[in-house]
Amino acid sequence: MGLFRGFVSLLVLFLIERSNMSLVRLNDNGYEDLVIAIDPGVPEDGQLIEQIKDMVTTASTYLFEATEKRFFFKNVSILIPKNWKENLNYKRPKHESYEYADVRIAAPALPGRDEPYTRQFTDCGEKAEYIHFTPDYVRGKKQNEYGPSGRLFVHEWAHLRWGVFDEYNEDQPFYSAKSKKIEATRCSTGISGINRVYKCQADSCVIRSCRTNSTTKLYEKDCQFFPDKVQAEKASIMFMQSIDSVFEFCNAENHNHEAPSLQNINSSEDFTNTTPMAAPPPPPVFSLLRISERILCLVLDKSGSMSSFNRLNRMNQAAQYFLLQTVENGSWVGMVHFDSVATIKSELIQIKSDSERNKLLESLPTQAYGGTSICSGIEAAFQVIGKLTSQMDGSEIVLLTDGEDVTTGRCIDTVKQSGVIIHFIALGPSADEGVIQMSNIKGGKHVYASDIAENNGLIDAFASLTSENADPTQKSLQLESKGLTLNNDSWMNDTVIIDSTVGKDTFFLVTWEKQPPSISLWNPSGTLTEAFTQDTLSKMAYLSIPGTAQVGTWTYSLQAKVNPETLTMTVTSRAANSSVPPITVNAKMNKDTNSFPNPMIVYAQVLQGYLPIIGANVTAFIESKSGKTEVLELLDNGAGADSFKDDGVYSRYFTSYSENGRYNLKVRAHGGTNSARRSSRHPLNRAAAYIPGWVVDGVIEGNPPRPENDEDTQTILENFSRTASGGAFVVSQVPNTPLPDVFPPSQITDLDATSESDQIKLTWTAPGDDFDVGKVQQYIIRTSGSLIDLRENFDDALQVNTTDLLPKEANSKETFVFKPGNVSEENVTHIYIAIQSVDKSNLTSKVSNIAQVALFIPQADNSGVNISTIVLSVVGSVAVVSIILSTTICILTKRSSSRRPTTPL
Repeated sequence: MGLFRGFVSLLVLFLIERSNMSLVRLNDNGYEDLVIAIDPGVPEDGQLIEQIKDMVTTASTYLFEATEKRFFFKNVSILIPKNWKENLNYKRPKHESYEYADVRIAAPALPGRDEPYTRQFTDCGEKAEYIHFTPDYVRGKKQNEYGPSGRLFVHEWAHLRWGVFDEYNEDQPFYSAKSKKIEATRCSTGISGINRVYKCQADSCVIRSCRTNSTTKLYEKDCQFFPDKVQAEKASIMFMQSIDSVFEFCNAENHNHEAPSLQNINSSEDFTNTTPMAAPPPPPVFSLLRISERILCLVLDKSGSMSSFNRLNRMNQAAQYFLLQTVENGSWVGMVHFDSVATIKSELIQIKSDSERNKLLESLPTQAYGGTSICSGIEAAFQVIGKLTSQMDGSEIVLLTDGEDVTTGRCIDTVKQSGVIIHFIALGPSADEGVIQMSNIKGGKHVYASDIAENNGLIDAFASLTSENADPTQKSLQLESKGLTLNNDSWMNDTVIIDSTVGKDTFFLVTWEKQPPSISLWNPSGTLTEAFTQDTLSKMAYLSIPGTAQVGTWTYSLQAKVNPETLTMTVTSRAANSSVPPITVNAKMNKDTNSFPNPMIVYAQVLQGYLPIIGANVTAFIESKSGKTEVLELLDNGAGADSFKDDGVYSRYFTSYSENGRYNLKVRAHGGTNSARRSSRHPLNRAAAYIPGWVVDGVIEGNPPRPENDEDTQTILENFSRTASGGAFVVSQVPNTPLPDVFPPSQITDLDATSESDQIKLTWTAPGDDFDVGKVQQYIIRTSGSLIDLRENFDDALQVNTTDLLPKEANSKETFVFKPGNVSEENVTHIYIAIQSVDKSNLTSKVSNIAQVALFIPQADNSGVNISTIVLSVVGSVAVVSIILSTTICILTKRSSSRRPTTPL
């Protein structure tokens, strides 16, 4: 048990309240409600379902052994696409969805790129988003390169559930060890193998010894580690679980502290809340669920308070937009109004054409009066849904209210038992917070809209309510959402970009408060479009572009007829081609609820399919319940709140709390010409380790070459724009007085050190006075000859003179060069460096990551290599020596595509 307790200490738990919307829960050592979803783009294949079952069953046994009889997979739902044929064994999903599935079975991001990976963009110890397996990998076609699927599932599960990082590093595959040798980044170091360059072209392969890079003093870029096929080492699953002997996670006793991997030290509540089982677990129980038509009922508040602040009309504008553009064809939609009582205005209607949509528009409320009885509205919606299906699980209610209702608690248990998903749109500062509990029961969305019309909050709220099971190429995407209150100037002029990934069902919507404005819209060719359809009663006008809208910049001009006037413009579209995934933006906060003085983090993910979009301009707008808006530029720089650079996830700390209560998040992403790029790289450190081959009886048996994954392979994108709602969150304990300075600088996580003659050059990204905002007062830089001493006793380590180091603004690049002093420790092989930041209130950051510089030229792998004699002298500084290698190159001929090439060492 000691070794396993060591592993527990190598996990981190900062499990945020909403890292994702996973339904998984741990019950009596078994993981329940795991959802594996098959992408609608995967052709129907019953055998694939059986292979998924085999993978999870094998994984359950391996997980049980790896965690010393603690965990197994108890029940699993496999979500089958709607476009697969019906089957008597398939049931209707309850609250399972593709969008929030734990595992996705989907085509690779790029052809031939079948490496499994976990989408993880939060910090170590925080739950990840989902695991992505390709159908070919599940079918067993890529297991030579990535290992058996059951074992790899456990590797990826550790990413997903516990937020564990890998113990290999594709950016730093080698490091200089205290042994004065170049070692492969791995855990544990007991895993044996050799380092070689292995290149194949046409029918021949080249295997040779690795050369040392003159700058890094490590192996060249193409050098790879080939493990011995037969090993005795048991760890680690997070390095290479495909080795037959590996059955353990790395633990405190065998963790490789020298290696530049991202493993951290702490614990997980899964482990602290369980004890080992006495008997083996049963095999997993599988449920087959086929996605069916969406069933949804609008429950709209028409109480007397809805007559204030133009709320009733704004609700109708947003509901019309939802019915005309957002809700998908094939959906069943009904409508209920409520005040102190509820009225069913429309039974469920299946939307097949515009006629059904228009019929529902006629049912919207026209007057506001009476009290507020939220439960009456919900109970009426249950009646509407119950007339279509006896299984209400997975049906949806969109509840919009602006008022408080002290009787809400009486129907919470009914909601729990029904299985219905409640999406809650809170309008204005007084909307009942008790409904939040209902929306959290089955993973419903919670969105807040203030009474400031120009923020377009209600329309944004309804725009976010696309189906969680719809094909991404069929979803409505918001390209623009903008509002303006005009006082002196009567014009609202701007442009909207329609890129080539969208253009189908493009929809322009204009709203006003007083009088219809003059509306002009020009396509990219400069042609004035046809007139908008006006609805003067609802104070809105809209235009649907037939076919596929022209790619390029559309220009609009709105002229108000009275002052003051509030105008808004919303533009949505769908994918132009079902075979080309559109660029998408998704946004969220790291928590649903928070209390001062804890910080929050904003996340926005910009993707095309599964490929990250980097270099975009991404801005977050956080609106408080009184309408005050904080604007934040989100960054993908791997610093501050952003865990990984260039992974398509843009992040920033949020600490500017202005009041207690609800806040709402909205994000805009824009890609300018030659700035945004689509990266062909999988997110750093979460893709499964590619196995280049094995050493068997002294012979390398090579696997098929990995598809080229050059970090410079980036596609320059055309201009694009997207907006997305990130939902609402609630903050408490914010003081009424001006906020005290309680936020320290953020931790520096990208400190890097290189040797330059007898000096050391440091680079890092500047933190801010408050996490990643502002400017720190000073840096404290310390060095040591011992990594452990520096990490555990930073304040006692040797301090570097930083008198001339003037901190820059947050997120700037910092550079500092210094000459190290004499190292006091004996037999020192490295100098280790770390930084701590101090702000104007003398608050200190966490100690940075630890960088290192070797005080020697590491020895290369000398098998079959002649090496000149090396003389090394170290006197308190970095020594520079030269090394001359002569190598032997072997040319191989492939015998057939089914056999792996081999060569003697």
